[in-house]
Amino acid sequence: MSEASLWLGYLALGSVAGTLAGLFGIGGGLIIVPALVFAFELQQVAPEVVMHLAVGTSLATIVVTGASSALGHYRRGSVHEPWLLALLPGLMIGAIGGGLVADRLSSEWLGMLFGIFLLLVAVKMLLGLRPAARRQEPGNGVMMLAGAMIGGVSALFGIGGGTLSVPWLSRSGATMTQAVGTSSACGLPIALLGAATFILVGWQEPGLPPGALGYVMWPAFFGIVLTSVPCARLGVWLAHRLPARQLGIAFALLLAGVGVRFLL
Repeated sequence: MSEASLWLGYLALGSVAGTLAGLFGIGGGLIIVPALVFAFELQQVAPEVVMHLAVGTSLATIVVTGASSALGHYRRGSVHEPWLLALLPGLMIGAIGGGLVADRLSSEWLGMLFGIFLLLVAVKMLLGLRPAARRQEPGNGVMMLAGAMIGGVSALFGIGGGTLSVPWLSRSGATMTQAVGTSSACGLPIALLGAATFILVGWQEPGLPPGALGYVMWPAFFGIVLTSVPCARLGVWLAHRLPARQLGIAFALLLAGVGVRFLL
């Protein structure tokens, strides 16, 4: 595979991931990780590092895209700072822990767990499940524990955390605007510490391809970042003009298919 083809592929991946993230309000990691696994397999990257490299690279891209999203929500006043601060210690601990756990798993096991996660997300989307709102906000201890779980799972699978944090914040009494805005801010520490952990644990890993630093593939990072941010705005524009329910069903079925592929 030529270098030009790889760059075009990474740019196309960023475009698709950004558009879908804006269209469905989900983290691009659900798209980026499977697509990177496929791209790395085409490049004949060592199977032992393919999944870790995809997850680490996905987290690195979310540092940039998440910062852009969080800044936009903050300027609009949709980031609820007390909840963010309550979640933050747990998010940081969980993000580091998720990277360390991933390092202990084989690429095969990490891929199987990712496949199960995709299937669960697909079922949630197909059934349209929504958390019931609480009448009383959870205390700081509960928020910290929730943050650790959100950060750990998100770093383990290379996602920004919105898939988990938006339902949790909605259940905690946030409006959807507050939940999405605060979730976008939560994704930044998860991605930053998660990506840093993946770089460190993969620093001396044999079998890494040229262009990789630890478990982050920098050519893929730059290609995805260049197109994902502007295409996320396109996705938001499309979300107001296309039939959301039918598109959501189609996307959930796609996730389910990808999840089954990882399991098999």
